[in-house]
Amino acid sequence: MLTGSRIEARIPAQDLGRARRWYAEKLGLEPAEERDGGLRYVGASGVFCLFASAGASNGSFTQMSFYVDDLEATVAELRARGVKFEDYEGAVNGIMEIDGNYPSKGRGERAAWFRDSEGNMLGVGQVVP
Repeated sequence: MLTGSRIEARIPAQDLGRARRWYAEKLGLEPAEERDGGLRYVGASGVFCLFASAGASNGSFTQMSFYVDDLEATVAELRARGVKFEDYEGAVNGIMEIDGNYPSKGRGERAAWFRDSEGNMLGVGQVVP
């Protein structure tokens, strides 16, 4: 029933103005569309929306990831913009090597994680072919 549908992520924000500034300053993203209580962002092959919410994610899991071609360069650029990456055991310069993956994507993945201004856990990743 839903196999042909488009999928969009929803990310809660307790302070939508603060979140909008953070996504612009730290990630270089501007909303493609806005309405009262919500901002819609469009990427190369996906969409996510920030929405005003009294609730919050506990930030203990990845809520959304951005796939990039050069993870080191992306992490360096984000750090230069003030993004603070999570520090996990086994990570080198904030980047974790993950063996195995979805078989259609490659043999593994390299990834790093950070939190947005609202405490949501986000990631950046690069497929290892």
